[in-house]
Amino acid sequence: AVPSEQHELSHSKRTQTKTETFDCSEYGNRSCPENERSLGVRVAMYSFMAGAIFITIFGNLAMIISISYFKQLHTPTNFLILSMAITDFLLGFTIMPYSMIRSVENCWYFGLTFCKIHYSFDLMLSITSIFHLCSVAIDRFYAICYPLRYSTKITIPVIKRLLLLCWSVPGAFAFGVVFSEAYADGIEGYDILVACSSSCPVMFNKLWGTTLFMAGFFTPGSMMVGIYGKIFAVSRKHAHAINNLPENQNNQVKKDKKAAKTLGIVMGVFLLCWFPCFFTILLDPFLNFSTPVVLFDALTWFGYFNSTCNPLIYGFFYPWFRRALKYILLGKIFSSHFHNTNLCIQKENE
Repeated sequence: AVPSEQHELSHSKRTQTKTETFDCSEYGNRSCPENERSLGVRVAMYSFMAGAIFITIFGNLAMIISISYFKQLHTPTNFLILSMAITDFLLGFTIMPYSMIRSVENCWYFGLTFCKIHYSFDLMLSITSIFHLCSVAIDRFYAICYPLRYSTKITIPVIKRLLLLCWSVPGAFAFGVVFSEAYADGIEGYDILVACSSSCPVMFNKLWGTTLFMAGFFTPGSMMVGIYGKIFAVSRKHAHAINNLPENQNNQVKKDKKAAKTLGIVMGVFLLCWFPCFFTILLDPFLNFSTPVVLFDALTWFGYFNSTCNPLIYGFFYPWFRRALKYILLGKIFSSHFHNTNLCIQKENE
């Protein structure tokens, strides 16, 4: 029988079935289809995805511990990075394992309700990430373009308000759209697919596919690109004046520029990884949902890999993160007063 929360059947489906019970024979009566992949292919997929999940979880956990533990890292910028690392950690810990099973086995074993919860968190975390990156872009904009006003404009209370916005708006949007099933309004045959399919079907109609792409990706992404364009333009203008600054100011300017460059790379990788998935969500309803499931699944995992890349980027560009990771692995963080350790013994601008 159709669950009570689902939409009414479309007229065409109602005339075919005449009842509230669907004929699920063409969908295999909710049983999982036979997996056509060989055992070797499935093992390879599990190994690759499990490796990505491991790096995502423990790489971002190391970032969370580093910034939380070492007092030297308690800066407004790093608090934004900390919250972004929590987003990536949650994606690796709560979303990717279930998606891995679905992708490899070509079946959703966890029920319709958990399907909605899973997809709501998935959507929320991806939008939360881009909101965080917008906040980081604003932080770097003030640090590079208005360095004398930075400490008064970007304060801890301001960061707290930004973080509240970064988490609350995507959460309300994702859970509201998914659980109201507004995203599926007008999609013919969606109800029978939900009732009979063994997959976890989530299909965005034209309205919500466009809304998601524009509000959740294109608009904030364009803002970030514009802000970083301004940042690097100002950096070039300031470059010729650096040598005339006192050494301590010179070093700070170089550190700010390096931080902006590193976070610009993080932004670029995010846009590169998630654009194909968001663009497919935009186009799919206009193409009568003809995108192959395997392709959409692959694009989703390409987006997930962004959360795997972030701790690797930090490790490559931030010496303090490499040093903090070393101390964590050696267990030195359990020593008393070790949280006051100076992680920047070497010059960050080298």
